[in-house]
Amino acid sequence: MTTMTSTGIEDRQNPDHFPHLVALDVDGTLVDHDGHMSAGVREAAEAAIAAGHHLVIATGRSYGAALPILERLGITEGYCVASNGGVTLRVDTSLPDGYEVIDRVVFDPRTALDALRIKLPTAKFALEDSHGNFLSTERFQDASFGVEAQAVDFERLRSAEAVRVVVFSVDSTAEEFGEAVRAIGLHGVTYSVGWTAWLDIAAEGVTKASALENVRSRLDIDRKYTLAMGDGRNDIEMLGWAARGVAMGQAPAEVLEVATEVTGTVYEDGAATILRGLANN
Repeated sequence: MTTMTSTGIEDRQNPDHFPHLVALDVDGTLVDHDGHMSAGVREAAEAAIAAGHHLVIATGRSYGAALPILERLGITEGYCVASNGGVTLRVDTSLPDGYEVIDRVVFDPRTALDALRIKLPTAKFALEDSHGNFLSTERFQDASFGVEAQAVDFERLRSAEAVRVVVFSVDSTAEEFGEAVRAIGLHGVTYSVGWTAWLDIAAEGVTKASALENVRSRLDIDRKYTLAMGDGRNDIEMLGWAARGVAMGQAPAEVLEVATEVTGTVYEDGAATILRGLANN
């Protein structure tokens, strides 16, 4: 961008020098599928923070499972988007817990749960409630919950106020699972199918992108200075929202299609490549 100063001398500015909002998926982007984060990713993230960029974790994990990632990256202030946009935190180490929940979007899960139970009778169900607890059937537990799930019956699950509903089936592939969910015709919710037969359900219109747009407004950053990086189907809206949407090299075709560029895989430290480039410009 070229501007003219009051003295008539050209001042050439690279837009990459402006502070960016950098939205980062966790699993498959910052950490591999064994949960390992490389030294290269940590160092590149630290360099981007030192350069003045706002790194915002944007994950399907609940915030209890997202907070350790912030610690590993050295993020001590700013924002974190968890539960696929259902929960947004303001991070500030001066607060008693080091963070506060500034937004939590809930919905009535009964219609979705009833339809899914009929279509997927052998599936396991879990639900993040409005207090940050996880309720589950069949002692369903996953590291992305961030807390130990409380085993409850299906009726208790139906009566809860939900931030996020998780459905897992071992009897189908991700593609078959997606077809089954589309056949149900879920209404009034937003959903995404994961790498395996895993389904995340949130309130209608709630995605990582919707929460990040609120964060962008709080930070007062122009949309042209937004960058998002991810590898999953739950990253599609986020990559489309950002001015620069970067897909990881191992992302499925539908994710690659919405990205403006592709970096290396998580095992090639693709995230570190992008973060280093941003820090050095």
